[in-house]
Amino acid sequence: MQEGLLEAGCDEAGRGPLAGPVFAAAVILPPDFSHPLLDDSKRMTERARNVLRPIIEQNAVAWAVEAVLPDEIDRINILNASITGMQRAVLRLAVKPDLLLIDGNRFKPLDGYIHVTVVHGDATYASIAAASVLAKTWRDEYMRRIAQEYPQYGWEHNMGYPTPEHIEAIREYGYTPYHRRSFHPKELEPTLFDTI
Repeated sequence: MQEGLLEAGCDEAGRGPLAGPVFAAAVILPPDFSHPLLDDSKRMTERARNVLRPIIEQNAVAWAVEAVLPDEIDRINILNASITGMQRAVLRLAVKPDLLLIDGNRFKPLDGYIHVTVVHGDATYASIAAASVLAKTWRDEYMRRIAQEYPQYGWEHNMGYPTPEHIEAIREYGYTPYHRRSFHPKELEPTLFDTI
């Protein structure tokens, strides 16, 4: 955004799922960093994200990833959990940035840091795009790991999102400790017919 400023891009992954943490990342890239695959992680293929992750981690001036677990999400709500995750990632950076570039339009001031919110920032700034790649790949890796504990929910495919397969598994097997209890998809709400 401004020549000579050390900028940290911040983004999160996993606001919408019914299960698993929300992951947040903060990344400071060198000013001359560029890569043809780098884009908003939602527009990238899984393969491209996995190619980029080690490149970002090896070339970044500093980076950090934080997870906010389901019980905390339930306690403080998903918006606050996303912001909290980004703040924690920023505080873990080995180098303090001059400016935080936050994807989206909501953030809470962090003492000692200047921040700017940027709608569609992950498609605008390389550092935010890099943060989106780290948050997404770290979260996907985590979901595949816990899918081995609870294979019936298909988390290795749906990543905890409310797919028909996931909804049906909740109906059949109930909730796990990894589920967010404050998330109530319409498909799981009791209907008038259920009470007759």
